[in-house]
Amino acid sequence: MLAQSYKKMAGTSAVFLSATFNKASPVERDGMIWTAEELHLEQMPFEYQEKPAMQNALALEGLEDYDMPHNGDVRRVESINAEFVYFELIRGWVQIDR
Repeated sequence: MLAQSYKKMAGTSAVFLSATFNKASPVERDGMIWTAEELHLEQMPFEYQEKPAMQNALALEGLEDYDMPHNGDVRRVESINAEFVYFELIRGWVQIDR
């Protein structure tokens, strides 16, 4: 299930964490919050494709250079123990809870 609001992860241009993420939080401190509607998450793919885990969220954005992500790709980010799905419409990664 997707959370209702998100914050962008620090150091990235398109990795969104749940605004209620309660662990050590690597999110931007500018207070900017996106709603599910603003991110068009109602159009998120329902079928996911499991991909290998990544060590950190910065690596998610680097994939375009060598392993282009596709709509619905899911990767666990080990450093924060969370899963992210690639959403082609926003060209970004959104945290998911399954």
